[in-house]
Amino acid sequence: MALPLDKNLMLDAKMTSAMPDRTPLEAREQAFSTAPERAFTDQPSTGPAWRAATFWPALIGTALLMFGLYGWLANGGMSGMEWALLSMIGATFIWVSLSVSTVGVAIAGLLARENADARPRDAVTGINVALLVPIYNEVPQNVFGNAVAMLHDLASRAGPHNYTLFILSDTRNEAIAAQEWQAFEDLRSTAPEGFAVHYRRRTDNTDKKIGNIAEWVRGWGAPYEGMVVLDADSLMSGRAIDRLSSELSSDSRAGLIQTFPMLIGAQTVFARLQQFSNIAYGWLLAEGLATWARSEGNYYGHNAIIRTKAFATCAMLPHLRGRSGSDQLILSHDFVEAGLLRRAGWGVRFLPRVTGSFEETPATLIDYVIRDRRWCRGNLQHLRLLGTKGLHPVSRFHLFHGAVAYLLSPMWFFLLVIWALLGKDAETNVIRYFNEANPLFPDWPPAMSHIDSAVFLVIMYAMLLTPKIAGAGIIAATPRAARVFGGAGPFLGSFLVEVALSIAYAPIMMIQQTKAVLRALTSSTEAWAPQSREARQHSWWTLIKFHWVEMVLGVVLLSGLIAGLVSLWLVPIVASLVMAVPLSALSGMTISKRAPATFRLDSPYTLREPAIVRRAMLERARLERALGVKDVPAE
Repeated sequence: MALPLDKNLMLDAKMTSAMPDRTPLEAREQAFSTAPERAFTDQPSTGPAWRAATFWPALIGTALLMFGLYGWLANGGMSGMEWALLSMIGATFIWVSLSVSTVGVAIAGLLARENADARPRDAVTGINVALLVPIYNEVPQNVFGNAVAMLHDLASRAGPHNYTLFILSDTRNEAIAAQEWQAFEDLRSTAPEGFAVHYRRRTDNTDKKIGNIAEWVRGWGAPYEGMVVLDADSLMSGRAIDRLSSELSSDSRAGLIQTFPMLIGAQTVFARLQQFSNIAYGWLLAEGLATWARSEGNYYGHNAIIRTKAFATCAMLPHLRGRSGSDQLILSHDFVEAGLLRRAGWGVRFLPRVTGSFEETPATLIDYVIRDRRWCRGNLQHLRLLGTKGLHPVSRFHLFHGAVAYLLSPMWFFLLVIWALLGKDAETNVIRYFNEANPLFPDWPPAMSHIDSAVFLVIMYAMLLTPKIAGAGIIAATPRAARVFGGAGPFLGSFLVEVALSIAYAPIMMIQQTKAVLRALTSSTEAWAPQSREARQHSWWTLIKFHWVEMVLGVVLLSGLIAGLVSLWLVPIVASLVMAVPLSALSGMTISKRAPATFRLDSPYTLREPAIVRRAMLERARLERALGVKDVPAE
């Protein structure tokens, strides 16, 4: 039977909050120009050797490449365009090299039998932990279904810690808010004994998620030593939450402990692509990052535990001054909060081997790009915070790396334009400082032979694919690991499909991220909307409007190919851009269970869903029936 729903879908005052008495915690905004007193003077670390093994090979490899290219370009002297080209190649290559060396460090750490952190259960002191779920116009049955599953899984473990769940709503849509309240009442009535659950809907969503968490910390944070911050799509097993709580309890210097969330719930081509990549290769990069970062890890905004008082005293964020002089919210707050905690002496740890930490991913390429635009704007803000007083050098690197991840796309686009203008030989080279009327000076740049072009392309693709190849190689060579992917044959087939699709989508993402960077530099705001994770098909007209830039560039390059003016080595990129609309349509197609195993991009979590995921899906379905309303238009 469906729960009763108010006909006007409006919440009265008593339905906006079901919170305990306030227990204020003093919190203060941080100053970027002044370093605070440190909670600890140092953090024990064995990271320097691993960091040298990560950064020096990347720096040396990039230096050698640039030296070789300089020798090729410097015939007849270096021009401004040549220096720009050389700089762009170096800037892109070093970040690709860092990914490769991070994988190398991960493998070395595994071979060195680096032990995962573990705490004997009887040696752990229980603490009070708040589970925080900030939401904004989300699908209520999904959020509360996950919450029910997590609470019951925690209850089944009977661990030493005390947990309280807070649903912190910033929802503006009254119809969705009415369903949230009904779902909360259901949750309150079905929660396991000993687990308190609370709900609060803010009347004004000041400062979005940052303000939502900050208001809770100031109003109710005092009794809780730790707070596990979850996203609306987060799902964590009781074991994972207990593990984080035990780590925080046992490590008095830890300010934040981050897990490596695995992707679940993928049904479409694009979502499966992300999920397969996350599970098959992402763990290796995560292992490498944890190996060299040590106490200077990072924060991804969810599925992590934070020491509440440390956060209140060291990581409350101020506003930035915008271009027009107005206050500007820090959008990608997580990296900054991690840096501020470490600045004050608290350790920021990354535990990628903690299993049972999950999240969902956008279902289509368009949905992914829309989310990526917000992340781009937030990460570019980090460039303004690099001068923050007292930051650890590794924290500055994390901030810089977040920004560069998006700036690389304009750099790749610049290289693509230069490569296209160079033509396939000296006769089709568009960039010439001197024409044939002045034969005393050579054309620039020297013509790159077909063999040189092939070698250069192979080197770049090899570097880009090395993390994938390493991860896939380890799994394929380990029978037990291959079995959880359905066997070595299906896994290697899925690996090839994933690589092919990734290569196909990469040029489209390059253009979209270049557009996102330009939007961030030329406009002051980005729409804030709930992330779409449901499988859906966009109309052809929507696809054309969204991808017209890629199509136009693809047609221009295709014309150059047909006319014999553009190198044939650009064919994969041209094909991707020309086919942007069909590829985007493909991204939203639901993968049939009857499809061949290779094309299903199966992973351990599609073949055998974890128990916590199955429980969450059942609770979602139950709540959907109970609420009796499936679709509510978002505002």
